[in-house]
Amino acid sequence: MPATAQSHQPRRRRRTNRLLAVAATVVTAGALAAAALPASANADESHRGHKPDHRPGRYQDVQLLSFNDLHGNLEPPAGSSGRVTELQPDGTTKTVDAGGIEYLATHLREAREGNRYSITAAGGDMVGASPLLSGLFHDEPTIEALNKLDLDVTSVGNHEFDEGARELARLQNGGCHPTEGCYADKEFEGADFPYLAANVLDEKTRKPILKPYWVWKQKGVKVGFIGVTLEGTPDIVSAEGVKGLSFKDEAETINKYAKVLQRQGVKSIVALVHEGGFPASSSYNYDCDSPGTGDGISGPIADIAKNVTPQVDALVTGHTHAAYVCTIPDPAGKPRMVTSAASFGRLYTDTTLTYDRATGDIARTAVKSANHVVTRDVPKAPDMTRLIDKWSTLAAPIGNRPIGYISGDINRDGTESPLGDLIADAQLAYGRTQDPETDLALMNPGGIRAPLTHTSTGSEGDGVVTYAEGFTVQPFANTVNLKDYTGAQLVQVLKEQVSGPNEAAPKILQISSGLTYTLDLTRTGADRVVTDSIRLNGDSIDPAATYRVASNSFLAGGGDGFPTLGEGANELVGTDDLTALEQYLTANSSATDPIEPPAADRITVVQ
Repeated sequence: MPATAQSHQPRRRRRTNRLLAVAATVVTAGALAAAALPASANADESHRGHKPDHRPGRYQDVQLLSFNDLHGNLEPPAGSSGRVTELQPDGTTKTVDAGGIEYLATHLREAREGNRYSITAAGGDMVGASPLLSGLFHDEPTIEALNKLDLDVTSVGNHEFDEGARELARLQNGGCHPTEGCYADKEFEGADFPYLAANVLDEKTRKPILKPYWVWKQKGVKVGFIGVTLEGTPDIVSAEGVKGLSFKDEAETINKYAKVLQRQGVKSIVALVHEGGFPASSSYNYDCDSPGTGDGISGPIADIAKNVTPQVDALVTGHTHAAYVCTIPDPAGKPRMVTSAASFGRLYTDTTLTYDRATGDIARTAVKSANHVVTRDVPKAPDMTRLIDKWSTLAAPIGNRPIGYISGDINRDGTESPLGDLIADAQLAYGRTQDPETDLALMNPGGIRAPLTHTSTGSEGDGVVTYAEGFTVQPFANTVNLKDYTGAQLVQVLKEQVSGPNEAAPKILQISSGLTYTLDLTRTGADRVVTDSIRLNGDSIDPAATYRVASNSFLAGGGDGFPTLGEGANELVGTDDLTALEQYLTANSSATDPIEPPAADRITVVQ
């Protein structure tokens, strides 16, 4: 049974670094302001020709800085994971290198300058699926970095449950790891900021495992925060990680605690929601409200936002790793800001909430927001550099070891990706070492966290794949499992990619060499997988035959909306998936004969 975290009283430090002077060039994405700011929006504002009045005015601008889905990316992410797409005035796009905690800290500190009323909040998945620098140490380095970053509050995300509720409670409250002990010369202190988990309940007590809400206060200004993760977290996290927990409806939970805050006299409320949407453009700075309010975003967050009480003034979201700053009408038909800052620390959102001291509420017509790029052309924050150096020294003996060689970038983008093919082939090869009768392998695309880049990320040299780079690609420590399925079950698995819970947002499995089929996206539902086109080594699938399939333990348990994969028989549990990838790269590449990027031509896509 997971432990219920104790009530958390954050250990706050003085924000001595908020006046850090940097010569920063900030790339911004302007979003809408639904109406002009109230005339007295700034409490320090004085009328020309009159003596300044230092008494607080009626309206006070509150700065809300937010980001989401950091996933322990302390160092600048590599390849496409470390870039954002920017829309240019002439309609063209360009990519901008972005991310890295040293740069994020500088940008946030620069943004806070001159803003005495400033809050920094996050939308979940701060940890989990992290690169080796953080993941090797159970994400203690990331929590330390967020403490230094002066994060005020975050919701939990699904990845906060990768290692279960007990480990999440340790990250919140501190203490050394239960099996690996302390990594440094002192005990891990835990997060200085509260994790909010309003809709995650202990099944025995029926109470939230962490605080459901938190209130920020500054000189009479009060802003409440409610944090939730997606209700579907159990479908995308290993069963062990969510054992003993129940996950409730996001909007219903937010509405419940909005009433609680209102009864406490807190009328300005922000929801931190680890669920997101799918924007109409991949550019972070596109106009999400063109042609109309909320027209540029679809997906779960649109439905959630439409059902969250008007008492909530803004929603900071995440999970989909997308970038958007939109307004979506609340149940009363009033526009309300909904934001997301992509992922991996590449963007942050700067939102102005105009607080009305007379009512204690946000003047919603004055809310404005913009996404900003965490560019790498600013000075690195020295304290973050020291933190990275400390943990890198501990990780180096493990992380710098070469495990293979590649001739070019092996990307994870697309319906079928070159890296997806490579990982599936590695798992098939490993499966055949355990059982020569293994026929094929399947890999979930969400388990591939980064590309393999040819350009050196350290001192290893171009084309060298290090253990750290492999860890960044597959950080979950899933095992490679073998199961038997009938041909009919195998066909059903492929159809589950585009039906059931995956119909609206298909999850296309990456497949090993020898398996081919046609995906017809002009059709709907399960019919998008053309049954007659499915071939294994050129032969049609026999519905009555038995096929031995390798997949990671998450998929083998029916995760990601593939219940049929959970029904296989004669399961054999193997080594972890990173070891399988390492063995494949080592056996099939050398400095003089590197692996070529796979062609990604096993799935024929009709659009």
